[in-house]
Amino acid sequence: MVSSLHSIFTSIISTEFMIGILGNGFIILVNFIDWVKIRKIFLVDQILTALAISRICLILVFIMHRVPRAFYPSSYLSSNKCILIGLAGIVASYFSTWLATSLSLFYFLKIANFSNRVFLRLKHRVEMVVLVMLLGTLVFLPFTLAVIGWEKHEIYPCEINMTLSFKRSDFEDFSKVIVFTIEGVIPFLASSSFFFLLIFSLRKHLKNMKLNATGFRDSSVKAHIRAMKCVVSFLLLFAIYFLATVMATFYTVEIENKLMLSLAQAIGCIYPSFHSFILILGNGKLRKASLLLLWKLRCT
Repeated sequence: MVSSLHSIFTSIISTEFMIGILGNGFIILVNFIDWVKIRKIFLVDQILTALAISRICLILVFIMHRVPRAFYPSSYLSSNKCILIGLAGIVASYFSTWLATSLSLFYFLKIANFSNRVFLRLKHRVEMVVLVMLLGTLVFLPFTLAVIGWEKHEIYPCEINMTLSFKRSDFEDFSKVIVFTIEGVIPFLASSSFFFLLIFSLRKHLKNMKLNATGFRDSSVKAHIRAMKCVVSFLLLFAIYFLATVMATFYTVEIENKLMLSLAQAIGCIYPSFHSFILILGNGKLRKASLLLLWKLRCT
């Protein structure tokens, strides 16, 4: 029974790996071809391309962590490779999360309509605002890497038969809270704020349309709805990914809990794999390119 469930989870994770690489690779390819043609890449395309690259790196880290551990557990887990791969996964996850958050910020500043003077100044400097946010979040990355690296090297040696029977120190618990807050809670709350502000902006826009007796076939309404779909999909998938990360972090290495780890990995891979297709459908250029590709595949 355990072996069958493990095989099912392995098949699911492998499928998610392939879907994620294809979807994110498509985003990179389309934006690269467009950049070669016009010799210019817009900010939203820059964010989407960087986000797709970080997602592919995150998926590759999952593969590098899972495959050797499954087939060569003794040689892999007794070396420092797991520490390096773990740190690489932290970096990829960090950039993936904050790039997605910056995409939410971009949609908010570009689409929302407020008369506030501060908002208007930010709206006219959207590139600088996004860049400052991304550079500002890099301040926390060295601390996160230091905490995870120390934790893996000193507290969680990579041995397959070791159980977490000891009590965690106060410093360890405090460090984990900070890491999970930086990687999960802060970007989630930021994107949630952008989402609710978009709703408020849309509500205000619809109210103005009603007062001015304007029809509801409006490009701004459509832009609001597309942006909110992208942001809410990120929030839902990221929440699933974050919960899966918590499950994978606090599991005990016992036979029955290896299934819990596989389940957590299968759930966690949904975020970097399937979110790319939501972004493709929410972006006009990528959506047209995907439809053209499907039409060509159908005609062949």
